Parts: sequence; C-alpha cells; structure tokens
Amino acid sequence: MQEIKDTGRATVRIGYDGRVHKTFRGHRARERFEHESRVLRYLEQRGCPFVPRLLESDPDRLGMVTTNCGRRVDQLAPDRQRELFAELEAYGVRHEDRELRNITYRVEDGRFCIIDFEFATILDDGTGHPVTLTP
Repeated sequence: MQEIKDTGRATVRIGYDGRVHKTFRGHRARERFEHESRVLRYLEQRGCPFVPRLLESDPDRLGMVTTNCGRRVDQLAPDRQRELFAELEAYGVRHEDRELRNITYRVEDGRFCIIDFEFATILDDGTGHPVTLTP
C-alpha cells in the first residue's frame, strides 16, 4: 500500500487495488469515524457523484475503505474551489474544511471531487436539524 497521509488524527493509504484505506486515531477518533461514515452514506443516498463511496466500515478498528476519487490537485482557482463546495451544499452537506487539500481530480471522467468529511455538516438530517461535530 502507498501511504498518503500519516498524522495524529488519521492514516490514509491507497491499496494496490486503488481503494482508499483510512484509519482514525487521536482525539475523538470514534466520533470522527462515525460521523464521516454517516456523511458518506448520506451523500451516496442523495446521489452525489463527486465524493468517495463507502465500501467497508470497521467500527472495532475505526477504519473505512472507500473508492478512490483521484489525485489531489496542486492548484485550483479560488472561484472554482468555492463553486465545488457550493455544489456539495446542493446535496445537503457543507464541508467545514474548504481547503485545496480536500479536492482531488479524477482522470477517468475529468471530474473534480471532494474528500475528507469527518467535520462536515449534514444540513438537514430529515428532522429539520443539522448534524455536525463542530460546536
């Protein structure tokens, strides 16, 4: 596996099959794992085509496996970044870390994608209330 990220909060590796393996650790690891899993399931139900699909979820290991959304981008105009995150909000999720590091480019269909949803907000979970980890 190729290591992509190794921080105090998570490790991210890409397997030989191209799938992304993320393991949560550190402060509030269980809550972040559960929240990101929930957000990814929500976006899949809403039919969002530019986010990872949750393939496996292991609550005992605090790990998940997702589809690969391509490579991180080095440059993207700020206006285009804002458009991407606004497009995500149309699917009912606000990304609370709207940085370039959370945008990838998928060559197969020429699509910019968004990753890393552990602090995202589901704007309405069906009860009229947002769901978030941030205060």
